[in-house]
Amino acid sequence: MENKYVIVNGREIPFSEEKNLLEVIRKANVNIPTFCYHSELSTYGACRLCIVDIAGRGINTSCSIKPEHGMSLRTHTKELRDIRKITMELFLANHRQDCAVCSKSTSCKLKELAADLGVAEVRFKKTTVEKAVDFSSKAIVRDPNKCILCGDCVRACTEIQSVGAIDFTHRGSEVTVEPAFGKNLAEVECIDCGQCARVCPTGSLTPKPDIAQVWKELDNPDKYVVASIAPAVRVALGEMFGFKPGENVTGQIVSALRLMGFRKVYDTAFTADLTVIEETDEFIGRLKAGKKGPMFTSCCPGWVKFAEQYYPGYLDNLSTCKSPQQMMGAVVKNQLPGELGKKPSDVIMVSIMPCTAKKVEADRPEFKNDGVKEVDYVITTQELARMIKEAGISFADLNPDSLDHPFGFKTGAGLLFGNSGGVSEAVLRYASEVLNNRTLDNHEFTELRGNNAVRKAKLHLNGFEIKLAVVSGLANARDLITGIENGTEEFDLIEVMACPGGCIGGAGQPFTCDDEIRQKRARGIYNSDKTIQLHKSQENPFINKLYAEKLGEAGGKVAHNLLHTHYKNRKRLFESEISFIEGTGTETVDVNVCIGTNCFIKGSQNLLRKLVNYVEDKELADIVEVKATFCMEECNKGKNVTVDGEVISAADFSIVTEAIEKRVARIISVPEIEK
Repeated sequence: MENKYVIVNGREIPFSEEKNLLEVIRKANVNIPTFCYHSELSTYGACRLCIVDIAGRGINTSCSIKPEHGMSLRTHTKELRDIRKITMELFLANHRQDCAVCSKSTSCKLKELAADLGVAEVRFKKTTVEKAVDFSSKAIVRDPNKCILCGDCVRACTEIQSVGAIDFTHRGSEVTVEPAFGKNLAEVECIDCGQCARVCPTGSLTPKPDIAQVWKELDNPDKYVVASIAPAVRVALGEMFGFKPGENVTGQIVSALRLMGFRKVYDTAFTADLTVIEETDEFIGRLKAGKKGPMFTSCCPGWVKFAEQYYPGYLDNLSTCKSPQQMMGAVVKNQLPGELGKKPSDVIMVSIMPCTAKKVEADRPEFKNDGVKEVDYVITTQELARMIKEAGISFADLNPDSLDHPFGFKTGAGLLFGNSGGVSEAVLRYASEVLNNRTLDNHEFTELRGNNAVRKAKLHLNGFEIKLAVVSGLANARDLITGIENGTEEFDLIEVMACPGGCIGGAGQPFTCDDEIRQKRARGIYNSDKTIQLHKSQENPFINKLYAEKLGEAGGKVAHNLLHTHYKNRKRLFESEISFIEGTGTETVDVNVCIGTNCFIKGSQNLLRKLVNYVEDKELADIVEVKATFCMEECNKGKNVTVDGEVISAADFSIVTEAIEKRVARIISVPEIEK
């Protein structure tokens, strides 16, 4: 076979599988600048920075042209350098230039490329009007004033996650990137995964920080603040302090947290071990009962919200186990306050995560007890690095310190949760021993490892043929579910992670779009598993002690109440409502009746009709406003009605009208409406 080559700046550069000229040029150790090119996303060619001068063809974008044998090109002629500089100036002209206080200042690609291209001034005037920053999401901050219209976020949301929560809107000079109909991120079907922020080259999309709140708690002497470190954090944080990607810096993290004022430092891998015990018990129960359809893992909140929004019919197939983050919060808040003689509200649980969706998960109402959150704050790997720098701690020079017992002890199985495929492998390390009724000799299930976004395997355990799938990226999960629905795919257990590669590729990790760095982080986790003496969750002595002294048996009543949860149908239209009676008075009673799927099936439309007739018959239309709305997120308790914001679940006509009468009586100052 003839060797093919492209002539780059006079040098012959061989190529074979490279999909475009840009990849071939980079083999020649020439780093062509680009904003919009990511190997994991479709080729877009929007930024026009990767231009090259091809002999006989002129100037073209190198990302959009396939290499051809004998093709000759130059990468940095004067004309190309001038065009790139002008292009960069145009990007900067309308970009909010508050670099000194931007959270992405140290990893901003716009800033980096401007320096690399020698841009010393911006000669063009700003033409856009300043727009409001969107702080509505608990996971992501969206600043449209820093957007350069590269489209990376749009493609990530659509291609990686198949959600499409943001897109290009308007035309010409008015074009912008935003959610549909100009809504905020919290008002659309964003799943909070933050992959848009991960690929954003500027500070237009960034994880929403909780740093100030955590410092406030640390400064309060009445609060007992503890931290828990997720598996993926330890193999990535070091990148922000000069360590190699994948290098395990757990000891330095513990030391830094103690210097910052945290009273205890735990390991989320401990409750990952706990999750393995509970989830395996659940899985084996389903397997032996012959339940139809696969069991899906539920550790990833981005995936859980995706399932709630798009596949509510599969919610009974999701494991009811809380995530390791929430299990840690539940266990700590259940035990530590009593041991310390403090109120649960005075024990502050801070979770350190690679993930932005974990911020939203911690705020879910299911994870509050008497108004006290199980996890009070979630900070990302990036935020932890910023806090360490704010504290003036020389991270690289720290002597490593050890985690606190009992919640700092883990096995290698718990650490695997940081990688895509790790949850499934950890479950199999336990399930294989239970089903085969013997100790597992080889604890590694390498069939589930690899770099492919979708991996499938079949295992035979004591007469059971177990079909497994591991998938990262929710567009891939959607394809897998489509296969299940049309009968071409069949599985017993499916692990889903929203982010490419799993938690190691989370949006809260140090900024990178380099797949090789993610692979090094993954190897770091697998290597950490190898160096730990215990590799199976069932071997963790502190987990076994927890069951013996506090939880009872796995899947039992105590364990289930503390460690399990439920999910709800979130398929809805935000702020979509139909007004049937509009109050005209200066003060009104607002009545909203949910007509979403679950409430509709339970008769909410008939209730709505009766309430409209009631208001008209009683001649209350001037002070009672009746609307149909689409969701109150209490689908399992329907029919649902709100009267002046108070939710009435399992509502019937008499209960609702009684509530209306009480509020009307306050307005018109009469004791009761004539019945």
